[in-house]
Amino acid sequence: MSQYQGILFDLDGTLLDTAPDMGAAANVALRQFGYPELTPAIASQVSSHGVNGLLGAVMGANLARTDILPMRHHLLDAYRQALSVETRLFHRVEDLISGLDGAGIPWGIITNKPGWLTEPLLDLWPSLDRARCRIAGDTFEHPKPHPKPMMAGAEAIGLDPNQILYVGDAERDMQAAQAAGMAGAVALWGYLRPEDQPQAWGGDHLCQCPSELMPLMGL
Repeated sequence: MSQYQGILFDLDGTLLDTAPDMGAAANVALRQFGYPELTPAIASQVSSHGVNGLLGAVMGANLARTDILPMRHHLLDAYRQALSVETRLFHRVEDLISGLDGAGIPWGIITNKPGWLTEPLLDLWPSLDRARCRIAGDTFEHPKPHPKPMMAGAEAIGLDPNQILYVGDAERDMQAAQAAGMAGAVALWGYLRPEDQPQAWGGDHLCQCPSELMPLMGL
């Protein structure tokens, strides 16, 4: 029997591989403002860090010295218009979700993606639409790593935080899990940069692929 009674997930870089579409949107904005484009490999490394991560991978130190608001609007508008062209579920995520549903294990999604992008994206993926909670980055005043979204997720799936495993591919995900009193699993299949040191993030598990979560959940 698993020590965890429920599981909560990050979205980008954990359940969905959104980097191709996020990178494409970033390149629309970068081209418009005269910057070189991101390569797919770089986009995959930085997509968990949102707009600043995508633009900063090209702009470097200029990011802090530039008013990026027009670029940000351009990027987000391009992404909204092509939200799921190349986006895919990561390999074995469908099996994991089916296993959780079949075993009656409650699960949900807590992301820092804004709700106006999260909701239409999840609506395109029926298996993810079965999540018991869909908490976005603007659902509360503070997103992850603040514990508020995590505590709301625990309440939504009807469990105490110490009964829940949280899965994400960024250090802030492990910080959020710790702040809420949840166990954490690092999704090593996600959007990690070469300089990242996930073994130092304080997670309870390091998982190479979604299928490694199945025995942790008693599946």
